[in-house]
Amino acid sequence: MTGSFIIEPLGPSHDRTEFTCGVDPLDRYFREQAGQDVRRRATACFVAREIATNRIAGFYTLAAAGVLLAQMPVRLAKRLPRYPAVPVARLGRLAVAGAWHGRKLGGALLWDAVERASRSEVAVYAFIVDVKDEQAESFYLHHGFVPFGDTPRTLLLPLPKRT
Repeated sequence: MTGSFIIEPLGPSHDRTEFTCGVDPLDRYFREQAGQDVRRRATACFVAREIATNRIAGFYTLAAAGVLLAQMPVRLAKRLPRYPAVPVARLGRLAVAGAWHGRKLGGALLWDAVERASRSEVAVYAFIVDVKDEQAESFYLHHGFVPFGDTPRTLLLPLPKRT
């Protein structure tokens, strides 16, 4: 990855007006809705801000969720307590501005999200994402996610055990 970035929570000082990743629903969400979702505590949003220019190069959203134990892959479910639901962190959206496509910023944002979920004082067993298309699915599979349940394009990444 080239450039120096800081990944931080979305705040009122961040200028979202010029962000464009090339996917209209993601661009609109980030410019028009993300701030409201954060204020309502529906999601947490983190941005990659280029230090030299203060421009937002990418973002992701993260929220707590639960999935049914019965939907977990058998090899994972056998290690879990027999509660009906398993706590997970849900990656809602992840986008990189067009100027930074192909520079591995998407992977850096993904692993920042995984690290935040792993460090959380709220217990989560895994990381889950609903992917929108084949390109996104390939990205997450490349980073170690596995298919989850019967829902097409829902992927899961078990988090490492705490030490």
